Amino acid sequence: MTKPVKLAIFDLDGVIANTSVHHFMAWHRMFRIVFGFNVEAFLEEQTKGVSRMDSLLILLKYAGINPKDVNLRKLSDMKNEIYLRLIDRIDESDVQDGVIATLQYLKSREIKIALGSASRNGPLLIERLKLGEYFDYVVDPSNLKGKPEPDIFESARAAFGFDADECIAFEDSVAGIDAIKRAGIFAIGIGETLLKDADIHFNSMSVLPNGSFKEIVEGKYGK
Repeated sequence: MTKPVKLAIFDLDGVIANTSVHHFMAWHRMFRIVFGFNVEAFLEEQTKGVSRMDSLLILLKYAGINPKDVNLRKLSDMKNEIYLRLIDRIDESDVQDGVIATLQYLKSREIKIALGSASRNGPLLIERLKLGEYFDYVVDPSNLKGKPEPDIFESARAAFGFDADECIAFEDSVAGIDAIKRAGIFAIGIGETLLKDADIHFNSMSVLPNGSFKEIVEGKYGK
């Protein structure tokens, strides 16, 4: 990273709050109710950071169910209804350690902050987590191609008119890191699972902001 950062883009699930587990629980319950099928735990990684419809198609394929034989919109809506019930009690206590300190650090340097989540529930969750004051822009993923396509991150960048090498983005999924890289943006991997294609990886947001991160923000990383 050779230029000072002007924009930081955050994924939500698994980065800002650990809501990815709620998504997977919702898929698991929906498939049990509708098909009597158990969605196995290893599939959680394949649906991380992926849009609701793309996740549904992935799981249908694994279950051996032809998408033409089901009502995709109805199944998608059912999953979302279950998910919304699961997150009904989410509040600011569910924000990951280190997130607020990182957001405050970025704000202190007058860096713009955007939410780049594939979830259409992003604005609702940001409100419940009481983080709205930190975000300058929230990408609406409704009409964009989902990750690993770069559209979500390119949309955030374009909203401010910054160049890709003036931006950083945080992700906890393979699809998300792939999307960031395709957008030409510096990719920061978050989580216990090593994301080998990230430009740098931190095991948790709780270690931020640290020395390496500050070098990235100042455009001095790797020099």
